[in-house]
Amino acid sequence: MIRSVCVFCGSSSRVNEVYRDAASRLGAAIAKQGLMLVYGGGKIGLMGILAEAALGAGGRVVGVIPGFLRDLEVAHEGLTELRVVDGMHDRKRVMFELADAFVVLPGGFGTLDETIEIVTWRQLGLHDKRVVLVDVNGFWQPLRSLITTVVATGFAHPEHANLLTIVRSVEDVFAALRDAPPTRVSADAKWWT
Repeated sequence: MIRSVCVFCGSSSRVNEVYRDAASRLGAAIAKQGLMLVYGGGKIGLMGILAEAALGAGGRVVGVIPGFLRDLEVAHEGLTELRVVDGMHDRKRVMFELADAFVVLPGGFGTLDETIEIVTWRQLGLHDKRVVLVDVNGFWQPLRSLITTVVATGFAHPEHANLLTIVRSVEDVFAALRDAPPTRVSADAKWWT
């Protein structure tokens, strides 16, 4: 049962309105679904928009932020709960522990890092939590192409392409979380070399 959703997304404010709108709609939708939002704890960029929308819709929001980022005054101090951790690795670990599923909006290198790591952990059988990427404005199409290339060239088993789901819009997220069957990677695929 999914009770909490961790959202990875960008902290940049210099992005097209279509991305800001998606963050706002997703935050509000998570709250309306009665789910707890877990995210990186920032008050800037898509992260801040996401959190504000969830809070505005009456949702519970838990932010997880490293101390050095809090010290730079980018932490959102108005959350239901703000957990301050030692570093970036601790942030990912705590977000993982708090989340029943993951949703990914567009973002930068940090978002890519978080996404690839959580998919890799799933590949290795460390979890079977669903991972859904929201393809706002075609943002994730290059990643879809890269995954196809990685599989076609033998660096990953064909099953690995199913470790994440890419949906077209925020409105498709909850059906993907609800309806997608858990993916159990076969032993052959898990230890593909």
